[in-house]
Amino acid sequence: MKGKVVLITGGTSGIGRASAVAFGQAGAQVVITGRDAARLRETAQQLTDLGIQHHTVRADVGLVTDSERAVAETIATFGRLDVLINNAGISMRALFQDADLDVIQRLMQTNFFGTVYTTKFALPYIQASKGSIVGISSIAGYRGLPGRTGYSASKFAMNGFLEALRTELLPQGVHVLVACPGFTASNIRQTALAADGSAQGESPRDEGQMMSSEEVAQHLVSAVQQRRRDLVLTSQGKLTVFLNKLLPGLTDKLVLNHFRKEEKDFKV
Repeated sequence: MKGKVVLITGGTSGIGRASAVAFGQAGAQVVITGRDAARLRETAQQLTDLGIQHHTVRADVGLVTDSERAVAETIATFGRLDVLINNAGISMRALFQDADLDVIQRLMQTNFFGTVYTTKFALPYIQASKGSIVGISSIAGYRGLPGRTGYSASKFAMNGFLEALRTELLPQGVHVLVACPGFTASNIRQTALAADGSAQGESPRDEGQMMSSEEVAQHLVSAVQQRRRDLVLTSQGKLTVFLNKLLPGLTDKLVLNHFRKEEKDFKV
Protein backbone atom coordinates (compact mmCIF):
# COMPACT_ATOMS: atom_id res chain seq x y z
CA MET A 1 0.00 0.00 0.00
CA LYS A 2 3.05 2.27 0.04
CA GLY A 3 2.23 5.50 -1.77
CA LYS A 4 -1.39 4.53 -2.38
CA VAL A 5 -4.28 6.86 -1.57
CA VAL A 6 -7.33 5.38 0.15
CA LEU A 7 -10.70 7.13 0.56
CA ILE A 8 -12.91 5.68 3.31
CA THR A 9 -16.48 6.89 3.76
CA GLY A 10 -17.87 6.74 7.28
CA GLY A 11 -14.32 6.70 8.60
CA THR A 12 -14.93 8.15 12.06
CA SER A 13 -15.85 5.01 14.01
CA GLY A 14 -16.04 1.22 13.92
CA ILE A 15 -14.77 -0.52 10.81
CA GLY A 16 -14.19 2.79 9.03
CA ARG A 17 -11.87 4.20 11.68
CA ALA A 18 -10.09 0.86 12.12
CA SER A 19 -9.59 0.66 8.36
CA ALA A 20 -8.09 4.16 8.28
CA VAL A 21 -5.54 3.00 10.84
CA ALA A 22 -4.87 -0.35 9.14
CA PHE A 23 -4.40 1.06 5.63
CA GLY A 24 -2.35 3.94 7.00
CA GLN A 25 -0.05 1.60 8.91
CA ALA A 26 0.33 -0.43 5.70
CA GLY A 27 1.78 2.68 4.06
CA ALA A 28 -1.23 4.39 2.48
CA GLN A 29 -2.27 8.02 2.62
CA VAL A 30 -5.80 8.10 3.99
CA VAL A 31 -8.85 10.31 3.46
CA ILE A 32 -11.87 9.79 5.71
CA THR A 33 -15.36 11.25 5.56
CA GLY A 34 -17.97 11.59 8.26
CA ARG A 35 -20.93 13.72 9.31
CA ASP A 36 -19.80 14.31 12.90
CA ALA A 37 -17.16 17.04 13.19
CA ALA A 38 -16.10 15.96 16.68
CA ARG A 39 -15.54 12.36 15.62
CA LEU A 40 -13.60 13.56 12.60
CA ARG A 41 -11.28 15.49 14.88
CA GLU A 42 -10.86 12.49 17.20
CA THR A 43 -9.98 10.20 14.32
CA ALA A 44 -7.64 12.78 12.78
CA GLN A 45 -5.79 13.07 16.08
CA GLN A 46 -5.44 9.29 16.29
CA LEU A 47 -4.02 9.15 12.77
CA THR A 48 -1.66 12.03 13.55
CA ASP A 49 -0.42 10.28 16.69
CA LEU A 50 0.31 7.20 14.57
CA GLY A 51 2.20 9.23 11.97
CA ILE A 52 -0.34 8.48 9.22
CA GLN A 53 -0.67 11.08 6.49
CA HIS A 54 -4.35 11.90 6.18
CA HIS A 55 -7.10 14.32 5.26
CA THR A 56 -10.63 14.60 6.67
CA VAL A 57 -13.82 15.69 4.90
CA ARG A 58 -17.04 16.48 6.71
CA ALA A 59 -19.58 14.98 4.35
CA ASP A 60 -22.82 13.00 4.12
CA VAL A 61 -22.52 10.33 1.43
CA GLY A 62 -26.28 10.41 0.94
CA LEU A 63 -25.89 13.85 -0.66
CA VAL A 64 -24.58 14.00 -4.23
CA THR A 65 -22.74 17.28 -3.67
CA ASP A 66 -20.99 15.96 -0.54
CA SER A 67 -19.87 12.80 -2.30
CA GLU A 68 -18.49 14.79 -5.22
CA ARG A 69 -16.67 17.15 -2.83
CA ALA A 70 -15.10 14.27 -0.90
CA VAL A 71 -13.54 12.89 -4.06
CA ALA A 72 -12.50 16.36 -5.26
CA GLU A 73 -10.74 17.08 -1.95
CA THR A 74 -8.97 13.73 -2.12
CA ILE A 75 -7.55 14.54 -5.54
CA ALA A 76 -6.71 18.13 -4.55
CA THR A 77 -4.85 16.90 -1.47
CA PHE A 78 -3.02 13.83 -2.74
CA GLY A 79 -3.32 14.01 -6.53
CA ARG A 80 -4.61 10.48 -7.03
CA LEU A 81 -7.01 7.82 -5.74
CA ASP A 82 -6.21 4.12 -5.62
CA VAL A 83 -8.74 2.56 -3.25
CA LEU A 84 -12.32 3.59 -2.45
CA ILE A 85 -13.90 1.93 0.57
CA ASN A 86 -17.66 2.49 0.67
CA ASN A 87 -18.13 1.95 4.38
CA ALA A 88 -20.66 4.58 5.50
CA GLY A 89 -23.88 2.94 6.59
CA ILE A 90 -26.77 2.82 9.04
CA SER A 91 -28.85 -0.11 10.26
CA MET A 92 -32.34 -0.68 11.64
CA ARG A 93 -34.16 -2.96 14.07
CA ALA A 94 -37.91 -3.00 13.56
CA LEU A 95 -40.52 -5.20 11.94
CA PHE A 96 -41.54 -3.91 8.53
CA GLN A 97 -45.18 -3.66 9.62
CA ASP A 98 -44.16 -1.21 12.34
CA ALA A 99 -41.49 0.75 10.48
CA ASP A 100 -42.04 4.22 9.05
CA LEU A 101 -41.35 4.33 5.33
CA ASP A 102 -38.91 7.15 5.99
CA VAL A 103 -36.66 4.67 7.83
CA ILE A 104 -36.40 2.48 4.72
CA GLN A 105 -35.71 5.52 2.56
CA ARG A 106 -32.95 6.76 4.89
CA LEU A 107 -31.21 3.39 4.81
CA MET A 108 -31.35 3.19 1.03
CA GLN A 109 -30.10 6.77 0.67
CA THR A 110 -27.03 6.22 2.83
CA ASN A 111 -26.17 2.56 2.28
CA PHE A 112 -27.00 2.21 -1.42
CA PHE A 113 -27.07 5.64 -3.00
CA GLY A 114 -24.12 6.76 -0.88
CA THR A 115 -22.12 3.96 -2.49
CA VAL A 116 -23.41 4.83 -5.96
CA TYR A 117 -22.67 8.56 -5.62
CA THR A 118 -19.15 8.23 -4.24
CA THR A 119 -18.23 5.47 -6.70
CA LYS A 120 -19.49 7.56 -9.62
CA PHE A 121 -17.19 10.48 -8.83
CA ALA A 122 -14.24 8.30 -7.84
CA LEU A 123 -14.43 6.02 -10.88
CA PRO A 124 -12.28 8.01 -13.36
CA TYR A 125 -9.40 8.14 -10.87
CA ILE A 126 -9.75 4.47 -9.90
CA GLN A 127 -9.72 3.57 -13.60
CA ALA A 128 -6.55 5.61 -14.09
CA SER A 129 -4.77 3.82 -11.24
CA LYS A 130 -6.32 0.40 -11.98
CA GLY A 131 -7.22 0.48 -8.33
CA SER A 132 -9.89 -1.01 -6.09
CA ILE A 133 -13.52 -0.28 -5.28
CA VAL A 134 -14.69 -1.88 -2.03
CA GLY A 135 -18.21 -2.16 -0.66
CA ILE A 136 -18.63 -2.94 3.03
CA SER A 137 -21.74 -5.04 2.72
CA SER A 138 -23.19 -7.54 5.18
CA ILE A 139 -24.46 -11.07 5.58
CA ALA A 140 -27.81 -9.26 5.28
CA GLY A 141 -26.83 -8.63 1.66
CA TYR A 142 -26.84 -12.38 1.00
CA ARG A 143 -29.63 -13.44 3.34
CA GLY A 144 -32.59 -11.23 4.30
CA LEU A 145 -32.81 -10.82 8.08
CA PRO A 146 -36.05 -10.28 10.01
CA GLY A 147 -36.33 -6.91 11.68
CA ARG A 148 -33.87 -5.52 9.16
CA THR A 149 -35.86 -5.32 5.92
CA GLY A 150 -34.51 -1.91 4.92
CA TYR A 151 -30.95 -2.81 5.85
CA SER A 152 -31.11 -6.11 3.95
CA ALA A 153 -32.60 -4.39 0.90
CA SER A 154 -29.88 -1.74 0.88
CA LYS A 155 -27.11 -4.34 1.10
CA PHE A 156 -28.67 -6.58 -1.56
CA ALA A 157 -28.78 -3.49 -3.78
CA MET A 158 -25.15 -2.70 -3.02
CA ASN A 159 -24.09 -6.25 -3.84
CA GLY A 160 -25.93 -6.21 -7.18
CA PHE A 161 -24.53 -2.81 -8.09
CA LEU A 162 -20.94 -3.84 -7.35
CA GLU A 163 -21.27 -7.20 -9.11
CA ALA A 164 -22.51 -5.48 -12.26
CA LEU A 165 -19.81 -2.84 -11.98
CA ARG A 166 -17.11 -5.48 -11.53
CA THR A 167 -18.19 -7.11 -14.77
CA GLU A 168 -18.21 -3.80 -16.64
CA LEU A 169 -14.72 -2.94 -15.42
CA LEU A 170 -13.04 -6.31 -16.08
CA PRO A 171 -11.43 -5.11 -19.36
CA GLN A 172 -10.00 -2.07 -17.56
CA GLY A 173 -8.25 -3.98 -14.79
CA VAL A 174 -10.23 -2.42 -11.93
CA HIS A 175 -10.64 -4.53 -8.81
CA VAL A 176 -14.05 -4.69 -7.10
CA LEU A 177 -14.42 -6.30 -3.68
CA VAL A 178 -17.66 -7.06 -1.83
CA ALA A 179 -16.79 -7.47 1.84
CA CYS A 180 -19.25 -8.94 4.34
CA PRO A 181 -17.87 -8.70 7.88
CA GLY A 182 -20.63 -10.66 9.62
CA PHE A 183 -21.60 -9.54 13.11
CA THR A 184 -18.84 -7.17 14.22
CA ALA A 185 -18.22 -5.22 17.41
CA SER A 186 -19.08 -1.82 15.91
CA ASN A 187 -21.28 1.11 16.86
CA ILE A 188 -23.62 0.55 13.89
CA ARG A 189 -26.01 -1.39 16.13
CA GLN A 190 -26.02 1.29 18.82
CA THR A 191 -27.03 3.82 16.17
CA ALA A 192 -29.49 1.50 14.37
CA LEU A 193 -32.84 3.12 13.67
CA ALA A 194 -36.00 2.07 15.48
CA ALA A 195 -39.42 1.84 13.82
CA ASP A 196 -39.96 5.61 14.13
CA GLY A 197 -36.46 6.54 12.92
CA SER A 198 -35.01 7.29 16.35
CA ALA A 199 -31.67 5.77 17.39
CA GLN A 200 -31.93 2.46 19.25
CA GLY A 201 -29.09 3.44 21.56
CA GLU A 202 -28.22 -0.13 22.54
CA SER A 203 -27.34 -3.48 21.01
CA PRO A 204 -29.16 -6.76 21.72
CA ARG A 205 -25.96 -8.68 21.02
CA ASP A 206 -22.97 -9.61 23.15
CA GLU A 207 -20.22 -7.46 21.65
CA GLY A 208 -17.54 -9.49 23.42
CA GLN A 209 -18.36 -12.54 21.32
CA MET A 210 -17.90 -10.75 17.99
CA MET A 211 -14.99 -10.08 15.67
CA SER A 212 -13.47 -6.69 16.42
CA SER A 213 -13.41 -3.81 13.95
CA GLU A 214 -9.61 -3.98 14.01
CA GLU A 215 -9.65 -7.63 12.93
CA VAL A 216 -12.05 -6.81 10.10
CA ALA A 217 -9.79 -3.97 8.96
CA GLN A 218 -6.75 -6.26 8.76
CA HIS A 219 -8.76 -8.70 6.64
CA LEU A 220 -9.77 -5.81 4.36
CA VAL A 221 -6.18 -4.71 3.82
CA SER A 222 -5.20 -8.27 2.86
CA ALA A 223 -8.23 -8.69 0.57
CA VAL A 224 -7.39 -5.46 -1.28
CA GLN A 225 -3.73 -6.42 -1.60
CA GLN A 226 -4.74 -9.83 -2.97
CA ARG A 227 -7.46 -8.25 -5.14
CA ARG A 228 -10.04 -10.72 -3.90
CA ARG A 229 -13.54 -10.79 -5.35
CA ASP A 230 -15.47 -11.51 -2.16
CA LEU A 231 -14.75 -11.54 1.55
CA VAL A 232 -17.13 -13.21 4.01
CA LEU A 233 -15.98 -13.15 7.62
CA THR A 234 -16.85 -15.09 10.81
CA SER A 235 -17.84 -18.73 10.93
CA GLN A 236 -21.48 -17.79 11.54
CA GLY A 237 -21.48 -15.55 8.49
CA LYS A 238 -19.91 -18.17 6.23
CA LEU A 239 -22.32 -20.84 7.45
CA THR A 240 -25.34 -18.60 6.88
CA VAL A 241 -24.34 -17.81 3.30
CA PHE A 242 -23.59 -21.49 2.57
CA LEU A 243 -26.84 -22.82 4.05
CA ASN A 244 -28.91 -20.15 2.32
CA LYS A 245 -27.64 -21.34 -1.05
CA LEU A 246 -27.90 -25.05 -0.27
CA LEU A 247 -31.03 -25.26 1.91
CA PRO A 248 -32.92 -21.95 1.68
CA GLY A 249 -36.13 -23.27 3.24
CA LEU A 250 -34.33 -24.63 6.27
CA THR A 251 -32.35 -21.39 6.56
CA ASP A 252 -35.62 -19.43 6.73
CA LYS A 253 -36.57 -21.37 9.85
CA LEU A 254 -33.11 -21.26 11.43
CA VAL A 255 -32.81 -17.51 10.94
CA LEU A 256 -36.31 -16.91 12.30
CA ASN A 257 -35.64 -19.01 15.39
CA HIS A 258 -32.31 -17.25 15.98
CA PHE A 259 -33.85 -13.79 15.86
CA ARG A 260 -36.85 -14.84 17.94
CA LYS A 261 -34.48 -15.58 20.79
CA GLU A 262 -32.47 -12.43 20.33
CA GLU A 263 -35.05 -9.84 19.37
CA LYS A 264 -37.80 -10.62 21.87
CA ASP A 265 -39.44 -7.25 21.46
CA PHE A 266 -40.18 -8.00 17.80
CA LYS A 267 -42.35 -11.06 18.59
CA VAL A 268 -41.50 -12.50 15.17
